[in-house]
Amino acid sequence: FTYVMVPFDLTFLKIVIFIGIVAAFVQAADTIMRKVSPGLYYKLGVYLALISTNCIIIAVPLINAEEHYNFLESLAFGLGSGIGFAISMTIMASIREKLELADVPGPFRGMPIAWITTALIALAFTGFAGLITL
Repeated sequence: FTYVMVPFDLTFLKIVIFIGIVAAFVQAADTIMRKVSPGLYYKLGVYLALISTNCIIIAVPLINAEEHYNFLESLAFGLGSGIGFAISMTIMASIREKLELADVPGPFRGMPIAWITTALIALAFTGFAGLITL
């Protein structure tokens, strides 16, 4: 943080970068655990995804604290974030179900099409940015 983000004035990306770092470590732990100890992976593998989800969820109170929101603003931001997260997960799950049955070219099957879909959904949601300001 001090040696990279502050000198390059990237402190506004703090939460995104921290979530990315945790997600990278979780992915590495997932891969290593799957190869080294399949039994342990079978028991704990489902919880690794929850770690990444919790990182995203913890961003809401961190943003609330950083922006110095009052109670009502914090409540509105928290509810809006929760509703937005639920909507995006529902949309993503329904699209992934449809993609399993779709005729996707070989190189795009699996994670590549999931990343493309996620990027397009993120692009669509940026249209809502600034729509309602507190």
